[in-house]
Amino acid sequence: MASVKVPEQKVILCGEFGVGKSSLFRRYATNSFVTATDRQSTLGLDHYDKEYKVGGKEIRLQLWDTGGMERVASITSSYYKFAEAAILVFSLDNPASFHVLSQHLLDIVTYAENAKIFLCGNKADLEGQTPQVNESDMENFCEQCHNLISATYKTSCKTGQGVEEMFADIAHHLVQSNRSRLELQAMDTESFKIMPPDEATEPTCLC
Repeated sequence: MASVKVPEQKVILCGEFGVGKSSLFRRYATNSFVTATDRQSTLGLDHYDKEYKVGGKEIRLQLWDTGGMERVASITSSYYKFAEAAILVFSLDNPASFHVLSQHLLDIVTYAENAKIFLCGNKADLEGQTPQVNESDMENFCEQCHNLISATYKTSCKTGQGVEEMFADIAHHLVQSNRSRLELQAMDTESFKIMPPDEATEPTCLC
């Protein structure tokens, strides 16, 4: 019996340098955290796959990280290409990283126009000490984006808070999106079916 191929969905991390995108990737892939002083600089695209089961449907998220190359223009097309989801990441203790998200949003809409977009405020473990960006700010940003943001999250790569929950929820959104897409395709196919001629309505010859 042939095995059923699990749908693979490319997910990309977008945002300013230093907001914790690589730390999110590491927490997702290995459930670990490396401090800034112990972290070694790595360059190059990297990805990691993880499977989820949502409502009886299996889905594989393939998370991509730039590996510190977000400022290299040559990676833009390959990084965004075929992305099904994009996570806008900013640091909750860095307002500047939040205020430039509109540019990253524009890049997503330009290079990955079909991707569902999610907003992630990282470093939630520091939020109590330096509440620089709050939920109201995030809600206002979503409103200004005209419903382009599918969901918002707060995470901490250091403690692991909210990370797995975020990706599980993104998997849920993508399964729902795929289901809706298939239903629309089925409706389109149904509407274009050639119906057999109705004998009762065949034109009669007046010769």
